[in-house]
Amino acid sequence: MQPASGIGSFAWIRLLARPYLKGYRAVAERRGSLQGYWFLRSAGRPPHLTKSAKTQTGFFVGYLLGAQGFEYLSPQPPECLVFAFVAPLGGAAHRRMVRAPGSLLHKTFEYIRWLTHRPPRFVFHEAQLAAMTRHASMRDWPAEKWQHFSRNFFIETLCWLVRSGLVRSFAKEPRARTRAQ
Repeated sequence: MQPASGIGSFAWIRLLARPYLKGYRAVAERRGSLQGYWFLRSAGRPPHLTKSAKTQTGFFVGYLLGAQGFEYLSPQPPECLVFAFVAPLGGAAHRRMVRAPGSLLHKTFEYIRWLTHRPPRFVFHEAQLAAMTRHASMRDWPAEKWQHFSRNFFIETLCWLVRSGLVRSFAKEPRARTRAQ
């Protein structure tokens, strides 16, 4: 039986993302609007659970079950959701890698937008934790196809993140280096 969210088990996401996000540590997320995995470059807790000043980069891959905290995306939950983040929001690394003109995420976003000619396209929000995001509503998908279509969405999105060089660039960040667990 599936939980009330209708999503069911999401453990397969960690295995699906592993070849794309080598060296990133997967941390399950089951609270609030998100259901899926944080893929972190450094030890510690997901960025929304800590007030740490330590720089953390990575990705979230999973589902957005409600709009709370993500209203700026104008979501239509349930949605498939993948985003890149630099935490802490507003910290020195965030200003350098997200907010600065010509920053890593600005350049990556421009490149990926050039690559993706059909919706859903990536969106950029420099003042949000989910800085570079791709999301798609599942409302019009048949429920029995949610996992299949989600897999396709996640694979396509992760391929663009790898092709853009962002996965590798995050791994090269000095404060993000850690032994993968």
